[in-house]
Amino acid sequence: MAITIDDGPNPYYTKQVLAIFKAVSGKATFFMVGEQMAKYPEMVEAVIIAGHEIGNHSYSHPMMTKLSAADCHEEVKRTEQLIVNMTGKLPKLFRPPYLDYNQDTQQIIKKFNYRVIGALNFDATDWEMPGVEHIVTKSYNHTSNGSILLFHDGFGNRSQTIEAVSVLVRRLVSEGYQFVTVSELLQMEK
Repeated sequence: MAITIDDGPNPYYTKQVLAIFKAVSGKATFFMVGEQMAKYPEMVEAVIIAGHEIGNHSYSHPMMTKLSAADCHEEVKRTEQLIVNMTGKLPKLFRPPYLDYNQDTQQIIKKFNYRVIGALNFDATDWEMPGVEHIVTKSYNHTSNGSILLFHDGFGNRSQTIEAVSVLVRRLVSEGYQFVTVSELLQMEK
């Protein structure tokens, strides 16, 4: 199973996510926002050192379908350059902010050879702070071998998300699940 973490890095919440996965010897995929990467390069480094994957989540987190083709391309390219500069690796994955994309944005993203990654538990709405129980229950309802789940470590108070991820990860490990990166899940080359 793959757990994905969007909108960071964040110096407070990303550290907590790293601790959760370290405790269970699991890996996650962090879809990072370029502006946040530029603000917190030490957190990008911590994610890489811990062996997690970084995917592209745009530079400024806009609604991609509201941008011109040139601006959409620039959002993806700027973050790709940051990821390469900070990790030495080209990212393979892209998640559009708000999962907002259409054929036009898909064509632009395709030029970067990215796989566009969604998630099953969009109804958990962790970004709205609906309560730990809600986040856990809605996310657990989407768990099975091969699931990709979505959570957030950036843009606001993420304390409910952190607690929910901690509860969910421990529960799923006790049920025999292992946490791998999205690329590992999809058996993509590293």
